[in-house]
Amino acid sequence: MSAIAPERTGVATQAIEGSQTIRLAPNYWPFVVPALVVVGAVIVFPWAFTLWMSVNRWTLGQSRSFAGMENYLRLASDPRFWESLVHTLTYTSLSVAAPMFLGTVAALIFDARFPLRGLLRGVFVMPMMATPVAVALVWTMMFHPQLGVLNYLLSLVGIPAQEWIFNAKTVIPSLVAVETWQWTPLVMLIVLGGLASVPREPFESAEIDGANAWQQFRYLTLPMIAPFLMIALIIRTIDALKSFDIIFAMTQGGPGTASETINIYLYNTAFSYYDIGYGSAMAVVFFIVIVALSFILLMLRQRSQWIDAEGK
Repeated sequence: MSAIAPERTGVATQAIEGSQTIRLAPNYWPFVVPALVVVGAVIVFPWAFTLWMSVNRWTLGQSRSFAGMENYLRLASDPRFWESLVHTLTYTSLSVAAPMFLGTVAALIFDARFPLRGLLRGVFVMPMMATPVAVALVWTMMFHPQLGVLNYLLSLVGIPAQEWIFNAKTVIPSLVAVETWQWTPLVMLIVLGGLASVPREPFESAEIDGANAWQQFRYLTLPMIAPFLMIALIIRTIDALKSFDIIFAMTQGGPGTASETINIYLYNTAFSYYDIGYGSAMAVVFFIVIVALSFILLMLRQRSQWIDAEGK
């Protein structure tokens, strides 16, 4: 009997009598199980527990009882929930559209070569580095009707003082302005990366053919950076939908319920009114809304992929 060295094929082998060798299937489970445990503990269990709570009538300090679909039916007839949904969609739409437009314009500007371009890029991305709560506190002081610097600047040009976040009509646009100020640099960086990967040959050919700057942007630049714009759109949409810290730190949903998004209403329901079951049902519905919007955006992103010479 002679010992046979295992073959270096990436699978386990075992020497037996004679010259035969049995190949053993590789066992990857010891490497997969820890990741599955973490995913189950961090993602699967919380959502399963939330689903379980959403079908129960559970208020802290009181006994729990099974409610079935009662909490979900209650959502359908809750005007405050529908109001918060409208606020969420309005806030999200404005918080996505403004940074997308301004970020794209900023990327086009910073893509050009001019003195101190690198320094100005660094200054432009600084708002993105600040924590949302710190940004909220600074802007709250700036929005103060009597002591805020914004009203002082408006008074210098003869514009009357505004109430900003203290008025139901202007609170959401004011919050959107803060969101836009902080996250426009993110869109700029994504689009700037797309502009850096755009080949120059089509533009040289377009210039020879007499295309102006707008035509080059419309028919060359925009289609080429479309995948990067979709990435920025997806990131901004998901981030704006789950926005909580800036709104809570600045208005807590006020004045009244004028800026109460689903996140704020959910928080108040679960942790101020201690209605855990109803708050859980709200979280499940909001999660379904986010998944649906994400699915739509991912489908749009697939359509924005570059097409090669063979049309694939």
